Amino acid sequence: MKVVALSTSTPKSSVALAEGREVVASAERTDRRGHASFLVPALDFCFDQAGWVPADVDAVVVDVGPGLYTGLRVGLATAQGLAGAVGAQLIPAVSLDALALRATTGHRHIVAVVDVRRGELAVAGYRPVPGGVVRDGAPQLVTPDRLRALLESDPGEVLLVGDVPALPEETLRGLHRVKVGRPRYPGAEALVEIGARTAEKDDAPHPDEVRPLYLRDPDVTINWAMLRQEGPWPGQR
Repeated sequence: MKVVALSTSTPKSSVALAEGREVVASAERTDRRGHASFLVPALDFCFDQAGWVPADVDAVVVDVGPGLYTGLRVGLATAQGLAGAVGAQLIPAVSLDALALRATTGHRHIVAVVDVRRGELAVAGYRPVPGGVVRDGAPQLVTPDRLRALLESDPGEVLLVGDVPALPEETLRGLHRVKVGRPRYPGAEALVEIGARTAEKDDAPHPDEVRPLYLRDPDVTINWAMLRQEGPWPGQR
């Protein structure tokens, strides 16, 4: 199975082409505002490196978040366009799952973190198991203070991965059972593994059901809600 994987949920944009689980071409760039300008040239580059044409693609795996709104929209639109054009399967993947899958730990409980801005973090916990990880529950939004409380209440040793440098310095101060690991951002190569497992289980949703995992309303929705609460603008009745 020939797979294209796209990850744009964080400042790092990445593309990978794989034959089964073997990556044959990849490209990445870290630029919070550069997702749109990166994706199509990166896809062209990877297709050229692999000697593929779009019609060769059997599945497209896309990082649906949680993460940055603009990046998620760009990545999903690109994935939907490519999958629809060539009749490929569309497989969603969670950014936090990709982080945890690439974390290296023998026994520690993994906590993956994605900075979603406005003082909030998307987090999820994972247990390492032979061949991968198992998520404890659904991703959730927390503040840095709430993340600290969760880490303090964890009874075991923790490996914290993801956008840890974005945390306030005091968030981890004194938490001696917490070790910070890699990666900082999810990448397309991890999505290849997630996509392969989903395809093997025949567990992919219908393409129309693939949606971004925002965890909260977009800024524009929140701003309109605030305006409604404040009443009409001056001079309007």
